[in-house]
Amino acid sequence: MSVMSVMSVMSVMSVMSVVMNVVMSVMRPMRVIQTSTRCAAMAALILGAATAGATPLPAAAKAEVTALLGRLQTSSCEFNRNGDWHAAAEARAHLERKLAYLEDKNLVKTAEEFIDRGASKSSMSGKPYLVRCAGAAPVESKVWLTRELTALRSASSR
Repeated sequence: MSVMSVMSVMSVMSVMSVVMNVVMSVMRPMRVIQTSTRCAAMAALILGAATAGATPLPAAAKAEVTALLGRLQTSSCEFNRNGDWHAAAEARAHLERKLAYLEDKNLVKTAEEFIDRGASKSSMSGKPYLVRCAGAAPVESKVWLTRELTALRSASSR
């Protein structure tokens, strides 16, 4: 299980614990309500809290991010993550996992937010990601991806 998966499970468990404590504090004084009814109400609240939330990127932003990651994958560039260089296809797969995580947490609504929050630096070490193309000096992925996004947008507006 990846670190992000563990963090996601822990987040859901924390939310469920808080919801359960709130529900119990509200339900305790209501001793008149039957136990089965209280349990059903609690289960509904917990299930709602666990399944609520995940909102995908709006369609236009999703199309831009998909095109951006496609450009990265088909480039001859390499991607540096925490000191190790990776092929562009590996970088795309990694960034798609980060996008899914951000979407699950409702933390991204635009291509720019994806670049800033998921594709610019390691969430583990805080080190910036780098992109190196055809022997050129490496640039931070935020710069490379923003430049590519600008090119995508200008190409689609013609």
